[in-house]
Amino acid sequence: MNSAKSTVPFKGTPEQEAELLKVIEEKKNDKGSLMPILQKAQEIYGYLPIEVQAIISDNTGIPLEKIYGVVTFYAQFSLYPKGEYTISVCLGTACYVKGSGDIYNKLQEKLGIGGGECTPDGKFSLDACRCIGACGLAPVLTVNEDVYGRLTVDDVDKIIEKYA
Repeated sequence: MNSAKSTVPFKGTPEQEAELLKVIEEKKNDKGSLMPILQKAQEIYGYLPIEVQAIISDNTGIPLEKIYGVVTFYAQFSLYPKGEYTISVCLGTACYVKGSGDIYNKLQEKLGIGGGECTPDGKFSLDACRCIGACGLAPVLTVNEDVYGRLTVDDVDKIIEKYA
């Protein structure tokens, strides 16, 4: 895998930064302010790259390594952008025994990215998830809100083409 994670450039705007600085100013003196600031920052940017963490650190006095530790500890936060189309493959038991692991591997190969990564063009991101409650359709994947079931590895190309 090429590490697509590091090839997607940060594209923050001055408006986003102004909005973040306003949030920081409002919350920085509150006890336990880091989580709400991080949540709002992720809402603003869609993810929490090091550039955004540095803005938070510089304007709150909270050490960057502490912010990074919180961001990487909680699953709700992402260090990497999400694509226009987020593909999520269920790796729960019912899907896995019916071949979702092979589908996930094929998607990584086809998109040239690993799990949790985004294609350099920002079009697709790929995640694995646990049971989505569609076990009768196993194996299942979603593309944003669209659900695809009873899949085989051979279905991957036509699903990607639909969104490309």
